[in-house]
Amino acid sequence: MKNEEQARSLFGICLTDRPRWKQFLICSSGFFFGYIVNGICEEYVYNRLQFSYGWYFTFVQSFVYVLLIYLQGFTPKEMVNPWKTYVKLSAVLMGSHGLTKGSLAFLNYPAQIMFKSTKVLPVMVMGAFIPGLRRKYPAHEYASALLLVVGLILFTLADAQTSPNFSMVGVVMISGALIMDAFLGNFQEAIFTLSPETTQMEMLFCSSVVGLPFLIPPMVLTGELFKAWNSCSQHPYVYLVLVFEAMATFVGQVSVLSLIALFGAATTAMVTTARKAVTLLLSYLIFTKPLTDQHGTGLLLIAMGITVKLLPDKNPYKRSSTSSTKKAKIEKPSANDEEERVFQLGTEDVEDEEKRRLV
Repeated sequence: MKNEEQARSLFGICLTDRPRWKQFLICSSGFFFGYIVNGICEEYVYNRLQFSYGWYFTFVQSFVYVLLIYLQGFTPKEMVNPWKTYVKLSAVLMGSHGLTKGSLAFLNYPAQIMFKSTKVLPVMVMGAFIPGLRRKYPAHEYASALLLVVGLILFTLADAQTSPNFSMVGVVMISGALIMDAFLGNFQEAIFTLSPETTQMEMLFCSSVVGLPFLIPPMVLTGELFKAWNSCSQHPYVYLVLVFEAMATFVGQVSVLSLIALFGAATTAMVTTARKAVTLLLSYLIFTKPLTDQHGTGLLLIAMGITVKLLPDKNPYKRSSTSSTKKAKIEKPSANDEEERVFQLGTEDVEDEEKRRLV
């Protein structure tokens, strides 16, 4: 596969020369670490401190990303793709982040992360229509996604019975973020596929820089900019939590971009689903929330969906077979090469015969 031939590394760890399972383990570990810490921080900020300013927090987070990427040594001179490539990507990315964080004001965190767990289904459907991908998935992967959706429905109903922080406004916001995420993952995979020299740092840096202006209008129109500024000024320690959260999320973001580049958007969506299930359990354990039998049934179905996804695929993606065919065609000698080789052999035989005559 073209994007697999490109050298990939994650915070100095070379991924290209390692087996596929080690690549997956390293990227998944970084992703789990970053976003589990992110989930705990978000639960603390939104539900414990009652700071529900999703757009402003995403704005601060983007600045931290840019600073960390500069510290990693990346500069715009290393860019492979033009800036316009990241305009659409950044608009979708910032919209998704803002809606996700804003939905926490209407949904408790476990309900929010479980709702987004269904992302894998629209990711798979949308992948068939993205130019440069045209993905087709086997039946068992769609069955896996369906199990996740059913598990989500069961959990959401149970959560609505036990938690007062649940409303249709939050459902609408998180649904919008879900659709944006589905497009986002496939579009990122398409960029890595069509421009394999693109690095994870370039993707995150350009998305953050270009996306910052997109956050200003909703902050001003909703009045969130001034409210968040005043609230955070009265409680400066919130910035410490946000910076710490952004640093952890940075590790998770770079890891997830590595997963997309190496394994594709759908597989990455399944990894994010597993992470959300783990974050859910940690949220209930740390913040001592009630867990009913219906919650357990939903989690069980999610586990079944992940297990079905791990079933071996008898028919690999067509992109791999196409790449192999191209490689075979390159290695196969042409008719002209064969004729030239025969001519050279014939010339050598004539020269040998003349030498024997002279002797």
